[in-house]
Amino acid sequence: MNQSNALPRQSIRTRVARFTERAAFQNFILAVILFNAAILGLETSDQAMAAAGPLIVALDTACLAIFVIEIALKIFGRGLAFFKSGWSMFDFVIVAVSLVPVTQGLSVLRAMRILRLLRVISVAPSLRRVVDGLVNALPGVGSVFLLMGVIFYIGAVMATKLFGAAFPDWFGTLARSGYSLFQIMTLESWSMGIVRPVMEVYPYAWTFFIPFIMVTTFAVVNLLVGLIVNSMQDAHNEESNEKTDTYRDEVLHRLLELENLIKAQNETRKD
Repeated sequence: MNQSNALPRQSIRTRVARFTERAAFQNFILAVILFNAAILGLETSDQAMAAAGPLIVALDTACLAIFVIEIALKIFGRGLAFFKSGWSMFDFVIVAVSLVPVTQGLSVLRAMRILRLLRVISVAPSLRRVVDGLVNALPGVGSVFLLMGVIFYIGAVMATKLFGAAFPDWFGTLARSGYSLFQIMTLESWSMGIVRPVMEVYPYAWTFFIPFIMVTTFAVVNLLVGLIVNSMQDAHNEESNEKTDTYRDEVLHRLLELENLIKAQNETRKD
């Protein structure tokens, strides 16, 4: 009795899980996410809210209801395995935040509803691959940031001692020097805004600024970009290998079934 009841339930859960994994279902959720993003943008317009405020709020509520149903179906279909996936937990938290009642003390949650647009990352495989690459690159990125911090500290100390007396607004303190060097690293008004005025007082100041730009802007930053690109490529290769392994397992399973079928036919002929 228990086994007969368990089998239909297991079958239903399997069907629901497969349904939520279909491309059509994923595309529908993606369309709802993009539509909801447009609705949330309209809510910021006083003219749109004055013209069709109730309709906009109703559409936003409908989108949220679809997201809740989606999460409920995935939890039902996958069970506890749903919470083992980082992307599933990400979707769950985003939807849960949207369900928190907006009160005067939690009015910031109304603005945080736009975070639903981040669900595009979990739905679109290409965006998910980019984020996976960024996450995998964090250890190497941390080392690069540490190296850059050391370079900035050395540069800030040197700039404060060299140029602080004549240019206290830019290099008067360690913090101001660090900020000015960051502006120089971004190449934002670095020449006419900072370096050339400094060179009018210290003609050989270029011997400090040019090597600093070469090291930070062109060397360290490109190293950071290279780490991220390599990490994304590794994530893409892992995904491709996973698909290949899955296809290989399916082929081996079919070959095993075919072998068993041939053996069964041979035994039937012998009998």
